[in-house]
Amino acid sequence: MEEEDKIEENTVALLVDSSSGGGESRWVDGSEVDSEPAPQFSVEETGSKDGYGSLRRRLVKRPNRLNSLDVEAMEIASAQGHHSKDVSIWYTLALAFQTLGVVYGDMGTSPLYVFTDVFSKVHIDNEVDILGALSLVMYTITLLPLAKYVFVVLKANDNGEGGTFALYSLISRYAKVNMLPNQQPADELISSFRLKLPTPELARAIRIKDKLEKKGTLKTMLLLLVLMGTSMVIGDGILTPAISVMSAVSGLQGQIKGFGTSAVVIVSIILLIALFSIQQFGTGKVGFMFAPVLALWFFSLGSIGIYNMVKHDISVVRAFNPAYIYLFFKKNTKDAWSALGGCVLCITGAEAMFADLGHFSVQSIQVLLYLPNFIFLHGFSLLKVSYCISPPIVQIAFSFVVFPCLLLAYMGQAAYLMKHPESVSRIFYDSVPESLFWPVFVIATLAAMIASQAMISATFSCVKQSMALGCFPMVKIIHTSKELMGQIYIPVVNWFLMIMCIIVVSIFQSTTDIANAYGIAEVGVMIVSTSLVTLVMLLIWQSNLLLVLCFPLVFGSVELIYLSAVLSKIAEGGWLPLVFASFFLCVMYIWNYGSVLKYQSEVREKISMDILHDLGSNLGTVRVPGIGLVYNQLVQGIPSIFGQFLLTLPAIHSTIVFVCIKYVPVPVVPKEERFLFRRVGPKDYHMFRCVARYGYKDVRKEDHRIFEQLLVGSLEKFLRKEFEDLSLERNIEFEYNNSVLVSSRDPEVPSSYGADDLRTPLIQDKRLEEAGISAPEQAVSALPSSVMPSDDDLSLEYELSALREAIDSGFTYLLAHGDVRAKKNSFFLKKLVINYFYAFLKRNCRAATANMSVPHMNILEVGMTYAV
Repeated sequence: MEEEDKIEENTVALLVDSSSGGGESRWVDGSEVDSEPAPQFSVEETGSKDGYGSLRRRLVKRPNRLNSLDVEAMEIASAQGHHSKDVSIWYTLALAFQTLGVVYGDMGTSPLYVFTDVFSKVHIDNEVDILGALSLVMYTITLLPLAKYVFVVLKANDNGEGGTFALYSLISRYAKVNMLPNQQPADELISSFRLKLPTPELARAIRIKDKLEKKGTLKTMLLLLVLMGTSMVIGDGILTPAISVMSAVSGLQGQIKGFGTSAVVIVSIILLIALFSIQQFGTGKVGFMFAPVLALWFFSLGSIGIYNMVKHDISVVRAFNPAYIYLFFKKNTKDAWSALGGCVLCITGAEAMFADLGHFSVQSIQVLLYLPNFIFLHGFSLLKVSYCISPPIVQIAFSFVVFPCLLLAYMGQAAYLMKHPESVSRIFYDSVPESLFWPVFVIATLAAMIASQAMISATFSCVKQSMALGCFPMVKIIHTSKELMGQIYIPVVNWFLMIMCIIVVSIFQSTTDIANAYGIAEVGVMIVSTSLVTLVMLLIWQSNLLLVLCFPLVFGSVELIYLSAVLSKIAEGGWLPLVFASFFLCVMYIWNYGSVLKYQSEVREKISMDILHDLGSNLGTVRVPGIGLVYNQLVQGIPSIFGQFLLTLPAIHSTIVFVCIKYVPVPVVPKEERFLFRRVGPKDYHMFRCVARYGYKDVRKEDHRIFEQLLVGSLEKFLRKEFEDLSLERNIEFEYNNSVLVSSRDPEVPSSYGADDLRTPLIQDKRLEEAGISAPEQAVSALPSSVMPSDDDLSLEYELSALREAIDSGFTYLLAHGDVRAKKNSFFLKKLVINYFYAFLKRNCRAATANMSVPHMNILEVGMTYAV
């Protein structure tokens, strides 16, 4: 028991800097307690036999501190409660139905154009060409989407969130690789943050962690890798709608006379405008509209594939023999290698399946894929979702739904080509029975729009994640679902994608050229995912080294081969995704670079508490009733902008709250763990700090009236709890000293002072020192907590009455309009990036005040220039 007490003392004790003359106390999360010295309690073991040693040890423990500013949950007493994860099976199935219309469309529409692009490089001479291409497609689907993503990558989700930035967030929690140095040890206490740390036995993980944290070059390289992957995903969001819609519409060319390339382009543009116009209704509504169509589409793919195999050539099943891949390359050599660029199109959408996890729950995606077995084995009675979300379900699901439909579609097309090799340019529509052409055309066109939806949703998710982690300029985000915070709509990104899609369709006017560009973007994202998941396996999963090496060797080698093939088509349209990726990479890196320099400048220029002590409680000016909310980025210290307000304003508010909105590398911060609330400086200064922590998936509710009401309510609770802490501390100290005097008559410690009594931090009243009374002397004469001194009561009531007076006078939002400029002695490139590019992005992005529904009359802004 004593050993446990010692361990707990090391982790929760109040840290005291005695080197400064007893001056400054801080909690282990780095935030201020106040400017007063902490009590120097003894932890002697004498008296441990009668229980007093245990009591003494308890005095230096810092128990779990409940966050005071609980804006959404409010009730501190219920702070330990968590939301139930049990969801009815009907709700999950409804959600799963939506995923069918959003997540799987891109991969499902690839049969529209894969063989057309493959055989544009390889001429069909005999069955080896067809069977080799079919075998190549089949094993590509098996190896990458199935083996890599379903079996491995989907397990690397960040609490249900997918994508390259989710992987980066996951890595950032284990190693401090985030370029913005605003991490606090208290962040690691968030329940969604806590993860299994690298064990001492596995020195490999610790060495990797140390190298990532100590070398700035590695941090920059990791960030650039993540930004490149995100840029490629955004590029996919442009190319997927263009190629999918054009491939579907091109089926009319051979069916309607006079329907040429210009007509295909015009109809495609009309459909693209319609597709992007309905995005404002939200992912959920779009998913419900599209899901029935895509379900019918997969059924059509499988049915038509079986029909063609039975009618034309069932022997295409020979393509399951991978030897035909060898024969294909042996016969066609360089042309076969070039055809890999068309083959890679069969796995488009695999990354979207991972990136779109945030729009739905992982359970809903798993339930949808596992639906046939789930219904057969369990029915719909009273089962809960948690019953059917084990990892093997994903493997079974993909095998029973998406995978077989795609294989049947490609095998059917190959069987048709065995008899009609001249139809390669329109293979999909020519393989459809004549009587079913128009129904299938309508379904194919709608399915192509659905495929676009998958990448559009993935693009929205990536942009929001990158914004939250400080790598994208602020833009307006609309949350389209009250139940699922991951379903979002970003107007600026939506219209930008639409304009780019129209430009691509108008310029290229050919699915073959767009396919060349599409392959580069898709393979680029996959290589980034492989690299990040390998790092996750080394650092977090701590997998066997042999297994870790197999992952990049197997999947990375295949992806590099495909990359070499698609890069050969740069002159044939492959330059387009590289241009898109370079543009977005520059935007995101410049924004991150400028934001980090600005934050570092704020840290350097923060105001010392000594200056405020010299100014006195009036802060060198007049304190007028009111509450001033000073928004800043610092998690510690007084921001320099506050000094500007002191110099500029003729008076300052009687109560000051420094509000810091901080994003931590987790998808969601539980509401009861979101806010840290601390006192800054002595009590008579009436200054407090509020650190509001959000995950990159969280929704910020910025209605200023509700926020203000909850803030002051929580501030009152904080003041009362602070007073109770002081009373409890004095009471325990009094009982301890009193018990020492009468220990011979009462050797046992009263049971009312168990471990559960110390739930709050220990706070010292400075008036003990001002009165010149030592803690033990004061404790002997102190009264129990039930009869506290009247001056303490008056002190609390005075502070509460001052707060109520400030509330009646209203709130003022004190904001900084900061201008970032490079120092005069900076090198030319830095001046160009900061003074022009970053300044342009900052002027044209969404202002901070736009995120708060605050009347302009309640906002005070002061201009400030940060020299970086």
